[in-house]
Amino acid sequence: MRIDDDAVLWSASEADREGRPLLVLLHGYNSHEGDLFGLAPYLPLEPVIASLRAPIAADFGYAWFPLVGDGLERALDQADAATTAVLDWLERAAPGVASVGLIGFSQGGAMALELLRREPARFAYAVSLAGFALAGERDGDEQLAEVRPPVFWGRGSVDAVIPADRVEHTAEWLPEHVDLDSRIYEGVGHSVSEAELADVTAFVRARYAA
Repeated sequence: MRIDDDAVLWSASEADREGRPLLVLLHGYNSHEGDLFGLAPYLPLEPVIASLRAPIAADFGYAWFPLVGDGLERALDQADAATTAVLDWLERAAPGVASVGLIGFSQGGAMALELLRREPARFAYAVSLAGFALAGERDGDEQLAEVRPPVFWGRGSVDAVIPADRVEHTAEWLPEHVDLDSRIYEGVGHSVSEAELADVTAFVRARYAA
């Protein structure tokens, strides 16, 4: 499994990336790299933004792993392989970058957490929008609980896409492992509202102000 280097959308040319932090965008299931890239104008200017295309072809777009409802074990195996693919891409595209942040939506939000769990010290922060934590334990979970990177988890109160048991698991798991900023947006479904976008922007901006 491999990230398509040619499909990555960058907010800056290669010459303008040197010495800057990196912010990686991870789209949701059945979507594409252009989806979250629309957030770029709202985000702070400090980081270079790279929006990745997930490596698995889905019905109308791409996926990081098969739907959990179609089989948990297969989803976990593929999520693990996709995590490796993203880390391999980082080594190719941004070797030596001092600070890497993550923003993911839905399945991409789950991937952001998987990346933290694989290499807790590698990433400065993560944003999981309408995302969730996958079940099971990872080798890096104990270290993650020690490092406790800042994580923003936002979700809508009427999101019918993410099953309730997965939301409950995530609500229990996150505070045990990260420095959590959790927000619920009243009347919002499986999407990102203007209020949430404003909160995400403030969260990300604070990471660079520090």
